[in-house]
Amino acid sequence: MKRIFVAGHKGMVGSAIVRQLSEQNDVELIVRDLTQLNLLNQAEVQAFFENEKIDQVYLAAAKVGGIIANNTYPAEFIYENLMIECNIIHSAHLAGVNDLLFLGSSCIYPKLAEQPMSESALLTGTLEPTNEPYAIAKIAGIKLCESYNRQYGRNYRSVMPTNLYGENDNFHPDNSHVIPALMRRFHEAKLNDVPEVVVWGTGKPMREFLHVDDMAAASIFVANVSDEIYQSCTEPMLSHINVGTGVDCTISEMAHTMAEVVGYKGKITFDTTKPDGAPRKLMNVDTLRKLGWTYNIELKEGLASTYEWFLEHQDDFRG
Repeated sequence: MKRIFVAGHKGMVGSAIVRQLSEQNDVELIVRDLTQLNLLNQAEVQAFFENEKIDQVYLAAAKVGGIIANNTYPAEFIYENLMIECNIIHSAHLAGVNDLLFLGSSCIYPKLAEQPMSESALLTGTLEPTNEPYAIAKIAGIKLCESYNRQYGRNYRSVMPTNLYGENDNFHPDNSHVIPALMRRFHEAKLNDVPEVVVWGTGKPMREFLHVDDMAAASIFVANVSDEIYQSCTEPMLSHINVGTGVDCTISEMAHTMAEVVGYKGKITFDTTKPDGAPRKLMNVDTLRKLGWTYNIELKEGLASTYEWFLEHQDDFRG
């Protein structure tokens, strides 16, 4: 029986990983909430690893938020994420844990990275200023994994997801990402017979979206693919792999698909006075494909299942 610790098991990705690992008969899941284990406390984390005899770690715990939160609390974003990563990765090493998967973010890549963004783009340019502290913390996590691999021969790998959506997403009206924000907006517009929904920007920027269940499946796959296959498909000592669909669409296309899924019949307009952001953000997923994994959930299918989940839990999103 393999004892697997999922850090961040209540988050969107962590909970999806837990759901999929719980279906395996040879896995004993180990999870702790904040009242049981403070991941910012080095002594607590070291004691946990010493006592629990963990075989494998999924490091999905992180302090996350949108642009407003990143701009308002940069100190907390860099400090807390660095502490979580350092405490877990170092304590896992001290306890003899050889297998660990660290979950990063596509924001690690330069603001003006060539599209689609490949793993080799890391540290080749200036980061997006609004989330630079968070991105630097995630880059540090990648380099921690690489350093323990190089010095101690550990098998610490990292996955960099594209834009994620799905069950347990954040549907807050102000602090959520584009898919949950639009889903809630279209849903409320449908309920209130609002004739028009306004989307920020021109609708022309292109974005890539991956369902969280696919992200969990890819994470488990990358964590467990054999060393021989992994090393044959990656650059020497490279610990991070992009995870995405390799397919993007315009914000306008996504919004119209969303309206169809939600059943909103009104007009969709675009406020061109609002900023668009980067014209395109797409991940190069060639390495992941070479390893033998590709996504399964198409956008419309994923939006439909996410909307079903939203309807079942919408009372949790009031206010």
